[in-house]
Order: sequence, then C-alpha cells, then structure tokens
Amino acid sequence: MQAVLIIAHREVDNVLKLAIKLKKYFAVYIHFDKKCVLTEEQKKILGNNEITWISEVSVNWGSWSIGDVAVRLFKLALTDTNNSYFHLISGQDWPNDNLEKLHDFYEQTDKIYMSYELAKETRITGEKIIWWQQFYYNYDQIKRRTNFGKLYHRLLLGIQLLLRVNKFKRLGIDLDIYHGANWVDIPRDALEYSINYMDTHPNFVRMLETGCFSDEFWLQTILCNSDEYKNRIVRDNKRYVKWERQNDSWPAVLDERDFDNLIKSDTYFARKFSKKYSNTLLDKLDRYYRN
Repeated sequence: MQAVLIIAHREVDNVLKLAIKLKKYFAVYIHFDKKCVLTEEQKKILGNNEITWISEVSVNWGSWSIGDVAVRLFKLALTDTNNSYFHLISGQDWPNDNLEKLHDFYEQTDKIYMSYELAKETRITGEKIIWWQQFYYNYDQIKRRTNFGKLYHRLLLGIQLLLRVNKFKRLGIDLDIYHGANWVDIPRDALEYSINYMDTHPNFVRMLETGCFSDEFWLQTILCNSDEYKNRIVRDNKRYVKWERQNDSWPAVLDERDFDNLIKSDTYFARKFSKKYSNTLLDKLDRYYRN
C-alpha cells in the first residue's frame, strides 16, 4: 500500500476533493493547520471516506513547524505496516498524471525521489543557505513574511555574521548540510531510517528547531549523509512548480494557460492550485488523465 500525506492550511473543500480522489489508490493522511477551522460537515466527509486527519500544529512560514508537521504525518502513516511507500504533498497540489499510472510507477521502485543540493555551495536571493542552519532563528514567534519579518531576518543575519556564530560547533553537528524541496516520495526503509535518526539525535533536531526553512533540510541532510540511501536518490521529485509570479502568488498559482506545459512535463504532481484561479484547469486535467 502507498500513502499520500497532505500538509494543508487553506481551502478545505479543495483538499477534501483531492483526498477523495487519491483515496481510490492510496491511504490518505492530512494535517490541517491549527488555524484552519473545519466544519462538522467537512469532518463528516473525512470520516465517511476513511481519511485519517490530525490538526496539531500552528504552522508559520519559514519555521520548523512545517517540518514538524511532516514528521508527525510520517510517524502516523508508519503505524500502518501495510504502508510501503510514502508521498508528501501540499493541500494545493493536484495529480498531474493518471492516478493508476502514478501508483504503478512507485509500486515498482525502491528509489527516493527528492531534490537536493549541498547547502554550503548554494545561495538564494544572495544569501548562503548554509546560514539558515548555522545561525539561530525564531520564526515560530516572528512572522517571517511580514515587512517587519524581512527586516528582522536581515538584522539577525548581520549580527550573527558579525559575532561569527556557529551553531554546528555548539551542537556538535558534524554533517554535510543538504537542502532541497520538502515534497518527496520515499520508500518505507528510507523513511524509517530518517525518523529513527530524528528520534536518536536530539541536537540535530535542535538545529532544525532553531533554523530557518528547516523543513527543506532534514530529510536531505539525513539521507545524503548515508552512502546507502544517497545512492538510491533520484534528484527529481516529479513535481511541477512554476517559479514565476502569477495570480498574486510566487511560485505561481496555476490556471488554464498552464495546461499545455503541465501535460508535457514529466511530473506526477503539480502545484499550486486555488479555487479562485484553477478550477477550470483542474477539470481539464482530470478529464485528460481520466481521473
């Protein structure tokens, strides 16, 4: 059995439609952001369709809370020994291929489909992303996306660069730090290894809890520091993402204009979709893929 794990924070009705669609071929587990209030009718739909869901963490962009949710969902899905392969997606994803074909592809592989890059060799918007784990941040308390949050981030960077802060040395972290998208497809043995690593290395968890965008570091760092598992990683997470500003969002919220590019892409899931802009596109994709 394969499991799809959904991190959701908005548009609950769309998430329910996605979950019910996936339930034909997969066990489905959802975490709803604690700030996202479900109606009794929505809870009834989840129950009637035997979709497992939790709502335990208030998620803040840039903080470890997103990674915390992923770990909780993975642990929950691992409790069912029938689950052999796991897909982590967001509540704004949608299948970008025929679901039976998607299922069968992963049924025949023990590979890990995950993007990764060595953090010390990578910059994003001019910042060395190794700093996002080397330095201390508290974005569970400070809203990173606000104007104040942006100024606060620059101030934190400047002060810690000046003071030559090295959290790795303080915590005894002797690993190559890797970074990549948090959306992954992973077999059971690799996931169990990763979760066990988290459970037995509290200083590594502390690094993540006090880091920035740590949900994009934990699996990559654990698996890429293991020769056994790194050799099984395919550096392609089979996700279509349009890295442009469109429909008041970056990355883009997709609409009808993106249909041709979607069906030409070698991907199994795509994001981001929203009720306001994407309903016609979603209907076209479902008809095209016979989902």
